[in-house]
Amino acid sequence: MQRILIIEDELSIAELERDYLEVNGFASDIATTGEEGLKKAETNSYNLILLDLMLPGIDGFELCKQLRKIMDIPILMITARKEDIDKIRGFDRGADDYIVKPFNPNELVARVKAHLSRYERLVNRHMEPSDIHIRELSINQNARQVFLNGEERTFTAKEFDLLVFLATNPNRVFSKEHLFERIWGFDSMGDLTTVTVHIRKIREKIEPDPAKPKFIETVWGVGYRFVKVDS
Repeated sequence: MQRILIIEDELSIAELERDYLEVNGFASDIATTGEEGLKKAETNSYNLILLDLMLPGIDGFELCKQLRKIMDIPILMITARKEDIDKIRGFDRGADDYIVKPFNPNELVARVKAHLSRYERLVNRHMEPSDIHIRELSINQNARQVFLNGEERTFTAKEFDLLVFLATNPNRVFSKEHLFERIWGFDSMGDLTTVTVHIRKIREKIEPDPAKPKFIETVWGVGYRFVKVDS
């Protein structure tokens, strides 16, 4: 049975999430502070984490950053704050998705299932994927490592997935909607800010000058394209 850690200081919300998850076949644990959540994440095995943003003690932003140092499982950030800057901060610290309160519990379960399904396909694939070498960029798909000029760069799970998808489909333009559906697994429920933030973070890690990208180009009004050869 897949196990989910719910880190939420409002017990009524945490119990609601737990009830819906358990009805859908998931086991779950609840932590009501950031410190308790970090301890449980370090001492137990989980498949996904639901992380509230406004926590006593360690807040959701800092906790997400710390969790990313020890695990690459999906982290879904849940908060009542709707500002784009908060979403950007969450993605910057490694969150895979962002759900705003109040939310439909069925939508929450749908997102959990989508993230788990995609993560499992990545870690349980039967065929050994080939390495990708494009100019000074090297991607080891099996080990999920990225190297630029021989120096390893650290990526979150979704950043890596997005980079690999673009790099294995070079010179093709993909819209934000297409990328969101392909990497996150749903469309109408998604926030396209997710794609923009992840592209920016990838550029910061692989582009000599992120303001003038040579790997991932913006095609204005359309989307993004991975350029295989120098123009």
